[in-house]
Amino acid sequence: MKELKSSSLSEMKDKYIGKIGTPERDAYEYELNMELLGRMIKTVRQERNLTQEQLGELVGVQKSQISKLESSANSATIDTILKVFKALKAEIHFNVSLENQYLRLV
Repeated sequence: MKELKSSSLSEMKDKYIGKIGTPERDAYEYELNMELLGRMIKTVRQERNLTQEQLGELVGVQKSQISKLESSANSATIDTILKVFKALKAEIHFNVSLENQYLRLV
């Protein structure tokens, strides 16, 4: 009987998407992070019992922009994302790595 080889998720990403630091892998990770951010916004909005239209009014954008943001945050500016989380009364933290330095923005 042939033995099956198992691979970790990281190994599969390296093989099929590209190694960390390659343009393909960076684009994949970016898209994944933006999708997760959109899902977080939707979840928090629903927990606050707000419609997309109500959140849009709080932020100063149209309902359609909230919808796009929740499906993928790619088209949103940092300013809009910050306004959304402020309107949701949710904290957001950014971590930035610059070569040998680590910055944390709260």
